[in-house]
Amino acid sequence: MHPRLELRNICKRYPGVVANDDVSLSIQPGEIHAVLGENGAGKSTLMKIIYGAAQADSGEIFCDGNPIAAHNPATSRALGIEMVYQHFALFESVSVVENIALSASSAFDLPSLAAKIRELSLRYGMPIDPHRQVHDLSVGERQRVEIVRCLLQAPKLLILDEPTSVLTPQAVVKLFETLRQLAAEGCSIVYISHKLDEVQELCDTATVLRNGKVTGTARPKETTSLELARMMVGSKLPEMHVSPPTPSEKPVLEVNNLSVKARDHFGVDLKDVSFNVHGGEIVGLAGVSGNGQAELIALLSGERTHHNNDAIRIYGTAAARLRADERRKLGLAFVPEERLGRGAVPSHT
Repeated sequence: MHPRLELRNICKRYPGVVANDDVSLSIQPGEIHAVLGENGAGKSTLMKIIYGAAQADSGEIFCDGNPIAAHNPATSRALGIEMVYQHFALFESVSVVENIALSASSAFDLPSLAAKIRELSLRYGMPIDPHRQVHDLSVGERQRVEIVRCLLQAPKLLILDEPTSVLTPQAVVKLFETLRQLAAEGCSIVYISHKLDEVQELCDTATVLRNGKVTGTARPKETTSLELARMMVGSKLPEMHVSPPTPSEKPVLEVNNLSVKARDHFGVDLKDVSFNVHGGEIVGLAGVSGNGQAELIALLSGERTHHNNDAIRIYGTAAARLRADERRKLGLAFVPEERLGRGAVPSHT
């Protein structure tokens, strides 16, 4: 049996950097194959070459034993190769079914496509309402849309680039169940990650990249995370020593009986939410996605203000009516769930 995908001696150079240096790997049908490496190791470049979004300078690619010449994403999709990027490519102002329709390569009608989306998402344990607007979806739900869009093409090979970087632990468990089901049905999966515990739990084989080169292959379930990390880093791992924190006497953040109505019918009302955070503490907010976390974070960050200024206090200052920049001056910082687009302006330095 031919490998589902085989790369032979792939090289890709950019000005001042060799992104991929003589990379070879082989992926079997139904295999979940991890590609590991630190940031900048060449993982994403290699995936773009497989998918046809970038062209290799030299080397060969084979799918089911047949060579693939210079190709583009449309060619890859015709061969059964689909890719879910780390940063999703969705139009926020239209519905799930309309987004998926925009990528359809053949005739369709929206009602039947919506029915297919609903049926397929339920079958793979990723339920999604095809008529919801994308701007109302959480990051995990948006990823479901991207995966379902790929699954509608019945792929032979599915590439996932850092799929869990923005997911909750519950969503990761659900994603792994879906991927195992796909692999059992014969779909090969390329899983790009640097989260070693996930790779050990999920993947059959791992290829490790460092500075654009393959430094080794491993069976993750039979290899320790320390060995995998050494292959990625190439040296003795640094030791970390963290001093125990000393909690502050007074809270740095106070939330007092915070109640608010959701802005849309897909949101969740907050009712009498109260908690304190002291200096030196890490306070977790736990819950299944979609139970008020987004509404609470918008109020804490200043994206949304509240009529009762005392409902949120930062270092003793009433702040619920303050704008985000005013809260930042008080010492509040905020890392949003969706880093690209909300946490950064990609076109700026």
